[in-house]
Amino acid sequence: MFFNQIKFLFRDAIFYVVSHMTPFLADPDKDFTRRRKLPPETLISFLVSQGASSTGNELDGFFDFHCNAPSPSAINQQRDKLKPQVLEEVFHQLLLSLLKLDPPSPYRFLAADGSSFSFFSTPKLAPDEYFVSGGHSAKGFYSVHLNALYDLNSHTYMDAVIQPVHFKDESKAFCTMVDRLETLEGTSDIFIADRGYCSYNNMAHVLEKNQFFLFRSKDVNVRGIAGHLPLPKQGSFDLCLNIVIKRSHSRKIKASGDYVTFVGAASAFDFLPYGSLDTYTLPVRVVRFPLDDGSYECIMANLPADEFTAQDIKRLYFSRWGTETSFRKLKYTIGLGSFHSYKPEFIKQEIWAKLIAYNLTETVINHTVVETRKNTKHSYKVNFTEAAHICRVFFRLHSRKNPADVIPLLSRKPIPVRKERSFPRLQTAHFRRPRYFLYRAA
Repeated sequence: MFFNQIKFLFRDAIFYVVSHMTPFLADPDKDFTRRRKLPPETLISFLVSQGASSTGNELDGFFDFHCNAPSPSAINQQRDKLKPQVLEEVFHQLLLSLLKLDPPSPYRFLAADGSSFSFFSTPKLAPDEYFVSGGHSAKGFYSVHLNALYDLNSHTYMDAVIQPVHFKDESKAFCTMVDRLETLEGTSDIFIADRGYCSYNNMAHVLEKNQFFLFRSKDVNVRGIAGHLPLPKQGSFDLCLNIVIKRSHSRKIKASGDYVTFVGAASAFDFLPYGSLDTYTLPVRVVRFPLDDGSYECIMANLPADEFTAQDIKRLYFSRWGTETSFRKLKYTIGLGSFHSYKPEFIKQEIWAKLIAYNLTETVINHTVVETRKNTKHSYKVNFTEAAHICRVFFRLHSRKNPADVIPLLSRKPIPVRKERSFPRLQTAHFRRPRYFLYRAA
């Protein structure tokens, strides 16, 4: 059955990485050389299936309340042997297999965004680059920043980069993810992002991959990229320009284009060294459209006008909100807001493990058919919260849960799809303190 197929793909990804895990061990000469209660494949499976309860409670559930289940201390000792990259490699191996389950489509819509995750620690276990002081906590707390690429059609994460809070660089992380993302044959990628990602360097990285970008920029009446371009200062428009970039003021440079700009040494541009006498041309399409409140939104893209109208671009940009809701489910449903350790390396392990759990859950939901109810106003879909809990148990490597029993469970409590709903965006984000479970921390 299909659910067993997904579980086999998950198992195969784990065993493939375990068979090549020497680079991912803290001490390859000693670590996992003896067979114990927690071999690496069982440990990885436990981390992926772990919920928001204490480590002891999670272990009891994972090992079916067996009296010989390993202790929380044993778990932490085994986790110390693994680098976070082992979970990252499982994530990528599984993703390659999951991508083959669906037929290719002409375009893949990838939203880029980031979110921070806070946890408690001590200076002895976490360096200062993670520490956030004052404000919300007298003692301070620690934080990491997750940069992610999210597929808006399959509702799964395609890649991620984890950075310390004081060294977060969303543009650099975006370029890293774009460069290493594997393109699918017959499919073009469209990278969608908010105005924090709108830079010449990010555009160039997408162009070098022969793909498409769609970035929100500051308006033409505000100082920014669009504000410097030769564009109308009012009304709606859809115009194409050739932006020529130079990195030297030498008179030897003969640049011609709709707009010529200089990128200084302080600004990143990876495809033209500072001081070079060459130029780099960026073909850009600028679309400006009105919003309901009377203001205007400005989008910079390179999508072909014969395939994507201005209205299509407006719709695509607003679909980017799907990545915001995915972060909410990742934190509060999958359980990434509740960490089981003080150590930053363990925190990274749990982030990758939760990304794997999220992708497995969404893949199951995408391939679960919910029967249409008669005489109802709305169509229905699988409840993500219910599915996350079911998948957490079903995808344990040792679980003998019958897939035939999983399908009725997923279809038991569907929720209506209410596409017409809209809510005002909060101007101020509410800080949530990290959960402080001393009894389960490493």
